[in-house]
Amino acid sequence: MMNTSTDSPITGNALAMLVATESELFIKEYEQYYCEGESKPPDIGMPFFLHTPEAETGVLLIHGLLAAPEEVRPWADFLHRMGFTVYAPRLAGHGTSSRNLSMCNYHNWLNSVDRGHAILKTCCKRIIIAGFSTGAGLALQSVILKPHDFEAVISVSAPLHFKRFSSKFAETLNSFNRLCKSLGLHNLAVEFMKNDADNPHINYLLCPVSAFVQVKKMMKNVRKSLADIKIPALVIQANNDPKVAPQSGPEIFKRLGADQKSFAWIDYPMHGIVRGEIAADVFKKVDSFLLTYNLINYQP
Repeated sequence: MMNTSTDSPITGNALAMLVATESELFIKEYEQYYCEGESKPPDIGMPFFLHTPEAETGVLLIHGLLAAPEEVRPWADFLHRMGFTVYAPRLAGHGTSSRNLSMCNYHNWLNSVDRGHAILKTCCKRIIIAGFSTGAGLALQSVILKPHDFEAVISVSAPLHFKRFSSKFAETLNSFNRLCKSLGLHNLAVEFMKNDADNPHINYLLCPVSAFVQVKKMMKNVRKSLADIKIPALVIQANNDPKVAPQSGPEIFKRLGADQKSFAWIDYPMHGIVRGEIAADVFKKVDSFLLTYNLINYQP
């Protein structure tokens, strides 16, 4: 069942229908691609909606690669306490199994984000888009593609550059895998890489090589068009991130075309910074940004 705030029931036929459709889509894919020993409990992957009926501004909050909506739940709860309506979509291929993810591309993920935007549009006049890791990349790409749909963008640990040496060979390995399949040599293909998960109760422990290539492809497009982003923007990056190269944050910030933009370092040696104690530091930066640019109590 879709999660909602207990004191603010969902109202409106269109909103209820859209929310229910996303829930049903997840349940269908979960049952179809469930993998014993890999798939997490369904509440991890279920998209969720925290409704504040009086809120004019909503936040579209996007999780990262190999993760699920549960990854951003602490962030969503923080924003909801601030008075926002929040929707956390499930990206295509997530919350089920890595095999499901291997069949998806970044356009499928953008479609998931677009459907989340449609949900918030039924109840909010203005929408802020925010995301973590690949979710941050999707947030930036969404603003580039639809510049008039969002009030502001928040990017946390967007993977403009990867730190690990193996990432350089992902495209080559993906091409090798496609060749093996075309020749019927499926046993030679290396379709999945081990994932050193920060949150193993949420993340897939295997990463499809094809999915990693899709992230790199999307971020290459994002990099080219960051100057087109003109809305207020916040960029946050961990200074010792072992997965995303720390210079990704400053480069994104520098390339943004927005006049109103902020950058913040988080002193932390892990990639996952939107859960656990360190998340409080991230949320303080988010709070400061929202206050600075008058995005909490919006004055039309």
